[in-house]
Amino acid sequence: MKKTFKIIGIVILILLIGGISYIFLTVPQLPKNSNGIIEDIITSEVPELVRGKSGYVVNNGTKIWYESISPKDTNKGAILLFMGISNDALGWPQTFIDKLVESGYQVIRFDYRGTGFSDWIKNWEQQPYSLKDLASDSKVILDSLKIEKANLFGISLGGMVAQEFAINFPERTNTLTSLMSSGNILDKELPPISNEIVFKLIKTSIRYGVFPSEKNTIKLHLSSRIILQGEAKYDIDVKGTAVQVLYNLNKRRGYNPDASSQHHEATYRSGSRYDKLKRLEMPVLIMHGLNDPFIPIEHSEKMATIIPNARTKWFENMGHDIPVNMTDTICEEITKFLNSKREY
Repeated sequence: MKKTFKIIGIVILILLIGGISYIFLTVPQLPKNSNGIIEDIITSEVPELVRGKSGYVVNNGTKIWYESISPKDTNKGAILLFMGISNDALGWPQTFIDKLVESGYQVIRFDYRGTGFSDWIKNWEQQPYSLKDLASDSKVILDSLKIEKANLFGISLGGMVAQEFAINFPERTNTLTSLMSSGNILDKELPPISNEIVFKLIKTSIRYGVFPSEKNTIKLHLSSRIILQGEAKYDIDVKGTAVQVLYNLNKRRGYNPDASSQHHEATYRSGSRYDKLKRLEMPVLIMHGLNDPFIPIEHSEKMATIIPNARTKWFENMGHDIPVNMTDTICEEITKFLNSKREY
C-alpha cells in the first residue's frame, strides 16, 4: 500500500512539474526591455492618471464612478466611452483619451459594476446584472452631468453595452461607434470567440496570477495584450501599461477577480440584439481589426448589414486592442465621423 501511494505521489508530482513547465514555456515572451521598464516604473512615483472631474452616481442602489475630461476651448460634444470585459475606466490608453480631448470633445469614462471604484456586487449570483444594466449606469452619469445627448464609443464588450444604450435610450444617443464587437456573440452562423485565445489567456493568468505581485500583475497585462495582438505586428506599450496597472494597484482598488465571469454572464444573459439594431436611426460607425484573434471580424460585418446605413472601417495590422501606433488613426476616424455633416 505504501509503495502504491508513493508511486501515485511521484506520478502527481511529475504531472504537476510538467504542467508548470508547459505553462512557463508556452506563455508569450515579453519584449526584451520589459523587466527594466517595469523596475523603473515600480521604483518611481506613479503619475496621476485621473485629470478630469471625477465623481459618483447611484443607479438603483449601485454606486458608479466616472471621470469627465473637458477640452480647454470649444466643446464639440460628449463622447461616452465603454471599455472591454473586466476592465475599468483606466483600461483606456491615456494617449487615446488625450487625442479625443485635443480634438475638442468632452470625454467621459466610467468603471463598470464590479470594477475600479464602482461597487463590487456582493452575492452576485443571486443578483446578476445584464449589459442593459451597465448601459443604464452610464445614462445616470449623463443625467448627473446634464448632458442631453452623447456620442457612444464602445470596444469589444463595451461595443455591446453601447449598442444596448443606443437601443434603450435612442433619445440620448447622438452617434454610435462600435469597435471589434458583435450584435450577438452567440450567433451560430458566425465564427465563435476563439477558444484557443481563451486557453492562452487562462495559461497566462495561471503563470502570473498565482503570485500576484506588482511585477507579475503588470506582466499579466502585458502578456494578455500580446495574445490579443494575434498575427498583427506592432510594439506593445510596456511603459504605458505598467503605469496604468501600478496606478490601479496603488491608488485604486486593484482588480476584481470576479469581474470577468460577471461580465461574461451579463453578455450571455443579454442575447441577440439583431432585431433591435435594425431599428436604429442614429449615425453608426462599425470598426474592426483585420487581425482580431478574439472576436472574428465577421461579427462586425454582419452588424453592418443589419444596422441601417451603417458606415464601416476595417484596420489592417490590428488585433483585439488599441495599439499605440493606431491611436491617431482610430481617433481620426472617430472625429471625422463625428464632424461629418453627411447623413448615413
